[in-house]
Amino acid sequence: MYLLLILGMLLADVYYAGTHVSGREFIDLLNNENIRYSIWLTLISCTISALLSIVVAVPSGYLLSRYGFRGKTLVDAVLDIPIVLPPLVVGLSLLILFNKMPPESWGLGSFEDMIQRVFGEKAGVTYKIPAVILAQFSVSCAFAVRTMRNTFDQISPRTEQVARTLGCSHARAFFSVVVPESWRGISTAGTLAWTRAMGEFGPILVFASTIRGRTEVLSSTVFLEISIGNLEGAVMVSLLMVTLALVVLVAVRVWDKNQQHRILI
Repeated sequence: MYLLLILGMLLADVYYAGTHVSGREFIDLLNNENIRYSIWLTLISCTISALLSIVVAVPSGYLLSRYGFRGKTLVDAVLDIPIVLPPLVVGLSLLILFNKMPPESWGLGSFEDMIQRVFGEKAGVTYKIPAVILAQFSVSCAFAVRTMRNTFDQISPRTEQVARTLGCSHARAFFSVVVPESWRGISTAGTLAWTRAMGEFGPILVFASTIRGRTEVLSSTVFLEISIGNLEGAVMVSLLMVTLALVVLVAVRVWDKNQQHRILI
């Protein structure tokens, strides 16, 4: 029934677009400068967010899976906060962090002020492209960490221990033994982070805003098109996002199967 619900939503979008939008209008949409910019920014920002998520998720998941330390339960719970918090709260928290911290009494101003003093007035995070990436990363990384934690939980530490008894350092055993064994989990975490970043909207709306030609991504485009009453345009952009997500998901699954087949051979 859940599968039918998902298919029903997709078919509803396709039907609406097919009955209300002509092929010429779709081409005009793709030729729109703002839409092309949002596509470009979506692809770039999601890729950067996914890569950053993997860089953080692999060591974090390994640490949580292999080691016990004081406060581990609390750390594990805190890392899940971006998953359970409303997206708007995440964006609001980022906005306050960069614009209201540290306290003015420190004499340092906000983090935004510090960045501008170091890199110049044009630098900064809020309402700029870095804010888009940071908003996406803040949420998508939590999913990647949880995926890598589960991946390492399913991998026996015995092979790593054997490698270390044969003279491998901890780092060499990790990169030579653990990482190859967890490669499918890494690809899954990266894919989940990329697709989650593409669908992110709440934190971007609050922290980066939806400025056309500057911080507009595809999820923002859907919101902007609906806000001006262009339901047809919003549906077409939604279908474009669905297509991108399907292409990424199918490509990763095909690649995983090919890799598994080579390993078996």
